[in-house]
Amino acid sequence: MRLLHTSDWHLGHTLYDTSREAEHAAFLAWLLDTLRAEDVEALLIAGDIFDTSNPSAEAQAAWYDFVAEARRRCPRLDIVVIGGNHDSAARLDAPHPLLSALGVRVVGGLVRGDEGRDLERLVVPLHDARGEVGAWVAAVPYLRPADLPPLPDEEGDRLVEGVRAVYADVLEGARARRQPGQALVAMGHCYMVGTELSELSERRILGGNQHALPVELFPEDVAYVALGHLHKAQRVGGREGVRYSGSPLPLSLSEAHYAHQVLLVELEGERLGAVRSLPVPRRTEILRVPAQGQSPLEAVVKALRALPDASEELPEWRRPYLEVCVELPKPEPALRRKVEEALEGKAARLVKLTPRYTGLGHALADAGPGPSLKERTPEDVFRARYARDYSEPLSPALLEAFHTLLTQVQEDAS
Repeated sequence: MRLLHTSDWHLGHTLYDTSREAEHAAFLAWLLDTLRAEDVEALLIAGDIFDTSNPSAEAQAAWYDFVAEARRRCPRLDIVVIGGNHDSAARLDAPHPLLSALGVRVVGGLVRGDEGRDLERLVVPLHDARGEVGAWVAAVPYLRPADLPPLPDEEGDRLVEGVRAVYADVLEGARARRQPGQALVAMGHCYMVGTELSELSERRILGGNQHALPVELFPEDVAYVALGHLHKAQRVGGREGVRYSGSPLPLSLSEAHYAHQVLLVELEGERLGAVRSLPVPRRTEILRVPAQGQSPLEAVVKALRALPDASEELPEWRRPYLEVCVELPKPEPALRRKVEEALEGKAARLVKLTPRYTGLGHALADAGPGPSLKERTPEDVFRARYARDYSEPLSPALLEAFHTLLTQVQEDAS
């Protein structure tokens, strides 16, 4: 049977206060078309549906519109969703009775019954095109420390071992239900050993990255593991069947080079057949001037003026995002104005202006031996502060302006 694995949609996300709503709408429309075109029988969404635990009305509408349209277009499609660290478990679980009636299983948080974990919610059958069960999913959402069972101190890392115990319990429940020829699948939203983290947009979870989980968490009889949390698509531990699908959109400027995708997974009976990457079309590009490092302001302005002009045919939401990185050897009070003037009439949208100062970078206390701070004059402190940021000599005009300001302050204090 065919599964499609995706995660980390982050509906409601903004990039430096710029809405991504239209980009997400384009992705969801593409995903609906892909589900039909690839004859997908089950959709696995491994957490972080929303960007925040209190998503906007627009973000929630996008989610429910997608579910309704997926059910209309693909009436036999199984959909399994787990909560991520950005999601509110209670919010995702609230419409469970309604979504379950539509064939959509959402596990926002770890569900407990009177006798422990509610395996009827956490173990989910997946049906093939004939309506027969082809696989069982151990759908484990993002686990918070309070979700983990108490363990003796001698058991090792209590967080890691607690997660291991939860997965072992849920996987055993799935094994008890499956029949010969049916595959065992797991889902999780977590940080695994040996993987690459996007520091600008992924929160450290489960006690920090020192608690990264080992791939041995998933025994060899698990045909496929659909993971979420990391935005860069990647295998775990060299295993073909343990994967992060990655996010469908770049969620920070540093993720511009990621190959955003969803994963088409083919199961052959109890075993993994193949995994194929389906690239998600990039609707809005991310530009950086310069492409690497920083450049002097004059070179940056020249490069900005060479960018393509805006076109009436290009919608606002498709105009490229732009980060500008400027090297500053001296103060430049009109920096933003000069950059914005160079961008007039251009298609690119400035979302981040990053100055890099060329001074020594030392704190005042690191300036070396000399008089203590209380023995230094205000001018000494000002010069040291200037040298920290700028490599060019302090100009007489700027020093004069400082003395004028200092005199005003002293007169006002007297």
